[in-house]
Parts: sequence; structure tokens; C-alpha cells
Amino acid sequence: MRILVVDDDPEVVSFIKRGLVYDGYEVDTAANGAEALARVRESEPDLVVLDIMMPGIDGIEVSKRLRKGSSTPILMLTAKGTVADRVAGLDAGADDYLVKPFSFDEFLARVRALLRRREKPEREVLRFSDVSLDVATREVRRGAEVIELTTQEFDLLEFLLRHPRQVLNRDLIYQRVWGFDFVGESNVIEVYISYLRAKLEANGRPRLIHTVRGVGYALRE
Repeated sequence: MRILVVDDDPEVVSFIKRGLVYDGYEVDTAANGAEALARVRESEPDLVVLDIMMPGIDGIEVSKRLRKGSSTPILMLTAKGTVADRVAGLDAGADDYLVKPFSFDEFLARVRALLRRREKPEREVLRFSDVSLDVATREVRRGAEVIELTTQEFDLLEFLLRHPRQVLNRDLIYQRVWGFDFVGESNVIEVYISYLRAKLEANGRPRLIHTVRGVGYALRE
């Protein structure tokens, strides 16, 4: 697996690269947004680790541009940990975020989780009501319409489709979709549920993802 690390701080880049190479990954680096976009165009990596605060083209803009023509997972790094900052990164197309300073073990866990989602060799189509999800091609449809989803939206919907009509609590969703035990308060699940609903319920289609107050969510007619 090849990972592109984008950060204007050479010490951060060196730290991350050493750890990833030691863990067996191939690593390319870029010091700014323009260089990152060029590297992705030359050869699309399996994962982009992207810092937000960079001169010129910042990480938010890089993420938006990548999302227009690439499904490569993006792990965004940020020195700002407010909900607004995290939501801005997710809105820009990032699949996950990590606040600096961070534990490298947690960083690796999130890298592995994102790469696992990119590798889905089994060929199966999950269906519920008029929604279908092709695991191999990662195509999602509601009726005849193709629904464009980000990597994280896709994985969340896949998890729901694998457990129809079951009430799934937030801790279980964090563990199974994000790939690690989440600690602390966060509204990431709520944000992605709202994204999925907006896309699946467009044009007046009935709701399928229901909130079970105080517990979690369920996929139901």
C-alpha cells in the first residue's frame, strides 16, 4: 500500500514517514497543496494523509479538489479540535480526521481502518427496500438512481445494510465503521447519518435510517 503524506512541516513529515515505512508502507511526501495534487494526478495513492494548515492551497481546498475526481481515502490532520473545524474537514471530503498532537498507535489504527475499507475483494450486492450497494464496485443505487457517496458514507451505509432492522448503538458503529474504540464526545456519527439521509431521501423519498433516541440508529422501512 502506498500512502501520500502532505504537510508543510518537515519534522512532522519525517516522523510520519519513518513510522509508516517501519510498518511496511510505501510513502510519498508533498510539502504543499499544489505538490500534493500533482502527485495524486501522477499516480493515485491508496491513502492521503493531509494537513489542513498549509500556505497557498490549504488542506480543505486540496480535499475538495481530490473529491471531484478521486475516491482515495483522506485522513486529515488538524491542530484545531473544535466541532466546527472537524465538520469543515468532513464536509470537504475527508474520511477521517486526527487532532495534533496524536498517538502514533492511534494514527496507524486509523490508517489501517481506511485501507481495509479500500480493499473489499468479495463480490456481493446488499439490498434493503429500494437501496442496493455493490461491495466490489462500491456503487450505490436507490431505485434506478446512482447515489454518489464518500468512502466514510459508503462504509456506514454498508454496515447498516448488513444489519437491517437492528438497533445499532453508537459505540458499536464507532468500533465497526471507524475501526477503533472511539473515546470522548463527538458528533461524527450524527454528521454522517445526516449526509446519508440527505442523499438517500432526495426528491421526497421515504426515510430508511431512523434514530432510536438514547441508543443509536436502525435501518427500517
